[in-house]
Amino acid sequence: METGCWLVGCEFEDSVFEEGRQRRAGPPASYCAKRCEPQWFYEETGSSDNVEALTIKKFRGDLAYRRQEYQEALQEYSSISEELSLTSFAMKRDVQEGQARCLTHLGRHAEALEIATNLENKATNTDHLTTVLYLQLAICSSLQNLEKTIFCLQKLISLHPFNPWNWGKLAEAYLNLGPALLASSQKRNNFTSSDKTIKSSSPHSGKDCFLCIPEISPESSKFSMDASSSDSQQNEKALKNTQNSVSEKREAVLIETQIKACAAFVRTRLLLQLAQSQQTSFALERNLKTQQEIEDKMKAFRFKEETLLLISEVMGEDIVPEKIKDEVHTEVKCVGSAALTALVTASSKEFEDKWFKKIKDHFCPVENQFHTEIQILA
Repeated sequence: METGCWLVGCEFEDSVFEEGRQRRAGPPASYCAKRCEPQWFYEETGSSDNVEALTIKKFRGDLAYRRQEYQEALQEYSSISEELSLTSFAMKRDVQEGQARCLTHLGRHAEALEIATNLENKATNTDHLTTVLYLQLAICSSLQNLEKTIFCLQKLISLHPFNPWNWGKLAEAYLNLGPALLASSQKRNNFTSSDKTIKSSSPHSGKDCFLCIPEISPESSKFSMDASSSDSQQNEKALKNTQNSVSEKREAVLIETQIKACAAFVRTRLLLQLAQSQQTSFALERNLKTQQEIEDKMKAFRFKEETLLLISEVMGEDIVPEKIKDEVHTEVKCVGSAALTALVTASSKEFEDKWFKKIKDHFCPVENQFHTEIQILA
């Protein structure tokens, strides 16, 4: 045979050409599965395998957490974290998440947020980032910090824009945000009749503020009680005008917040309606129940039908069955930290401009506020 000629079968293993194993006569031997007693990991195993020993400790921590024994669970997780090797990435993530959740239940939110931020910075794929964002959401919700809770939901939605449940949670958060801002503003704007100078502070300062309710500045709220009668009347008139202005602006903020809540509810309902045809049993039941709850809540807004139609059109622009299918069956994106950061919204303003700006511009293109006599209420 010439050199270089290909021999049929030379690429197969020899075992392929061996005769098949003869079956034994009679019934097959019974299979005895290994069984573990309940809470077996609390017993002394005497294992010399460090990985197995750490896994047992994690099981103990998980059970303590399930029993709501958070201090004990935290101790188990912390002891594991100190002994884990640098290459045990998956175990380290799980343990750190457990630590953060325990710290949250123990009221140590600052430490929990520090761990969550560290996990976010080290995330390498979309699954990791999603898990971390849900962790941050749990921490901020426990803190009852509505502004940070909203921002966590906005980041989750920017990563998964077709998840109806996150949109529903965002709508609920917006509903709670309006009264919270109003109560906070009223609390800071209490004017007292005394010999002391009347002052008002400015809340919600800083970059984390989403809806800053205008307040009366200290310079405009100082009135001397010893002034003349004429000055006193002027001061009272100025105070009344300022209070009226603040009241109008508060009302504008509340209406704007309602618009955002309504838009999020509409988006939730559209996504649930699209998924409805593919669901059965308890999933379909939950879907329909949620749609009815949304319908009831939206009636309280008392928006005109044309207003709701416009909101539905804007919030449903990108809802195409093909896109939903891609979202459900999407592969995990393994990218660097910088690329992951680009996938989520950088600020609440960026998110709200993307999703709500068209609606706001339509109703109030000049001042971009909702407190004028715009015909959106029935």
